[in-house]
Amino acid sequence: MALTCSFFIIPYMLLISYLFAAGVPTVTDGELLSSMIGVQGLIYCKQGSKLTPLQGAVARVTCERADEYGYEADDVTVLSQATDAKGYFLATLSPSEVKDYKKTRIKECRAFLELSPADTCSFPTEINRGISGAILQNYRLLENELKMKLFTVGPFVFSPEETDQDKSIPNGY
Repeated sequence: MALTCSFFIIPYMLLISYLFAAGVPTVTDGELLSSMIGVQGLIYCKQGSKLTPLQGAVARVTCERADEYGYEADDVTVLSQATDAKGYFLATLSPSEVKDYKKTRIKECRAFLELSPADTCSFPTEINRGISGAILQNYRLLENELKMKLFTVGPFVFSPEETDQDKSIPNGY
């Protein structure tokens, strides 16, 4: 199984590094919610050196907002659908879901680990900023009827026990 995960993770990481090197569009302040956004990624359970896809896990996306005068407004938070058998998640946010989205602008969005369905693998780790939040920066524009900006984060990892490194980051803030 560990060998299979390696074959899956290596091409995934190569794709991400290619996208960064290829000049994928980045988000400038305030333009994030000009269309629907999607955040995708993978969530694993790490036991020893073995990574296993974690079915039923949930990620959270939180966006900081500013009002029309530049003052902080309420954050916008969405949860992903539960991960599938391969650990894949997708969270979406459309402008119409955000209260007063025409009067506010999004300053920054981050993706976090939120929930593990497994009692034996329930501690979030800081791998790929799963606790402190992976900043949404580069996206791929999906040319469908939604014109979705698709961001990729992670992979995120839960573990069976909390590590000292993960304890030093209280509640992801």
